[in-house]
Amino acid sequence: MDAPLGLRETKKQETRQLISDHATRLFIEQGFENTTIAEIAAAARVAKKTVTNYFARKEDLALDHQDEFAATLAHAVASRRSGESALAALRRAFEAAITARDPVAGFSGPAFSRMVTESPTLSACLRGLHDQREHVLADALAEAVGVRTDDMTVRTAAGLLGAVHRVLFGRLQDLTLAGHTNDEIAEIVTGEAARAFDLLEPALGDYAVA
Repeated sequence: MDAPLGLRETKKQETRQLISDHATRLFIEQGFENTTIAEIAAAARVAKKTVTNYFARKEDLALDHQDEFAATLAHAVASRRSGESALAALRRAFEAAITARDPVAGFSGPAFSRMVTESPTLSACLRGLHDQREHVLADALAEAVGVRTDDMTVRTAAGLLGAVHRVLFGRLQDLTLAGHTNDEIAEIVTGEAARAFDLLEPALGDYAVA
């Protein structure tokens, strides 16, 4: 009884990925605003309704790792090591993402980065995702220190930590669009990130220690 369910789930994942791949290709070739759901459906050889069943919004076709992106900072805090502060955990997680050349951290390639920056809709969506990530981080910090999410210290800490990651993400995009290779970007951003996180040490170095 389990095998057919597994096959159905595999087929659904394959269809979702197929639609996403064709959508990304068309967005890069034609621009996000100029590409229609009907064109994506035709390219993927599925019904238009199938596309909207898998992706509620057109933006979801272009930015299809939104949940993962929003959860990254909170996950780093929740999984921090014994004796490790929230800042130290986030620094360690960012360094690991740079080493892995993680697309969610910003290593998305020049074509994809250009597609996002040239689209007012996607640029606005990305700003919203940064805001969402900060809110989710605030929830994780509040749980870590045992206070309400609307606590001023929690909100300030989340704002500072979120701002550093927002700036570093933008830096990755800028360097990508300037034509630097991933290895060059990693070398540059590693040093800049260290200085950015160091700026927060006096205020948050001992905050939310596990």
